Amino acid sequence: MKRRQFLGRMGATVALSSAPGMVLAASCSNSDVSLSPIQARTDRITDVRVGLRPFRHAGPRIEAQRLGTKTVVHNYGHGGAGWSLSWGSSRLALRLAHDAGARSVAVIGCGAMGLTSAVLARQAGLAVCIYTKDMPSDVYSMAATGLWTPDSQLCDAVHAPRLAARWKEMANASFARYQTLLGLPGKPVEWIRGYSLSDTPFGAHSEAEEGEPVYGRLRDPSHDFIPRPVELCKGSHPFGQPYVRGWTTLMFNISAYAHMLLTSFLASGGRIKVIEFTRPGDLSNLREDTIINATGYGARKLFGDDSIVPIRGQIARLIPQPEVAYGLSTSQFNVVPRSDGLIVRSKGHNGDFNNSNDVPDLAESESAVRRIASMFDGMRRF
Repeated sequence: MKRRQFLGRMGATVALSSAPGMVLAASCSNSDVSLSPIQARTDRITDVRVGLRPFRHAGPRIEAQRLGTKTVVHNYGHGGAGWSLSWGSSRLALRLAHDAGARSVAVIGCGAMGLTSAVLARQAGLAVCIYTKDMPSDVYSMAATGLWTPDSQLCDAVHAPRLAARWKEMANASFARYQTLLGLPGKPVEWIRGYSLSDTPFGAHSEAEEGEPVYGRLRDPSHDFIPRPVELCKGSHPFGQPYVRGWTTLMFNISAYAHMLLTSFLASGGRIKVIEFTRPGDLSNLREDTIINATGYGARKLFGDDSIVPIRGQIARLIPQPEVAYGLSTSQFNVVPRSDGLIVRSKGHNGDFNNSNDVPDLAESESAVRRIASMFDGMRRF
């Protein structure tokens, strides 16, 4: 079979869900769609960075407390669901700030939660200043893969029932907000298709990693925000794996998206100041009467919150390929086709949970890129 014909025999576009054991249609799809190959070479790696996801067994901390004469509203601890839940979570935080009688707001941190909290506070007419140790290009949020994953590593299974109602409110508000950002210049948010590949039937083995908790699953597969995944028939796709699912989901082009948020905030009259706080008492000198603490993993040190467990996540960025408009997911790697580059995240190795090492490991990313290259070599030999 010619390479062009081979790569063209592809299964249907459709949908993603992080929920295991999802009930799918009994029949599989034989639809065809073209697929451009990924140029998976280590010399195309342009950036490697590490983010520390702030996981809390009980889920995010969104609550107010008094600090001297000021009110501090905490908005952190979202695990791998930070970008996905940011609008809904920040709306809850702003509600608490209003309840405290806020006239001016200091936002601490400028990752996903900090930026959205600041934008919403300005839209509400409040005077807002972001205080941050690092600018958006250097925060941990920038090391996210950039997919809609609203319950990823958000809480453990024991706490999920108690979090369900609040999660639904956050997810609904965030998803609605993202619908207003589709089609904008720079494509800060867009829909993409992708494929999950497996050597064994989906749902046949546990997703739990050794040493990690069983994570709570809050998405309802019968009424989800995105289309449901579809099994692709054997022979209808070029992949070597026997089990393939097609999916569709939202993707955040994080570089463009974060730039849009920061630009919008500054254009509305918001201010930003680069400064590092080392203890809660440092915040008492701020001139704003209300503080939104959106420091993510940084809250562990700043507020002594030992309930935060770091989950290490490393991504590599390859030179962009505009013709590659699909994602891939296997037990060993993820590929996300963002506009700022093809994002490659290695998977399938223990040791990321409760790992605060944020030093990039180039060898880890190079190994993942080689696995992708090997997969495409196998497809060409099929």
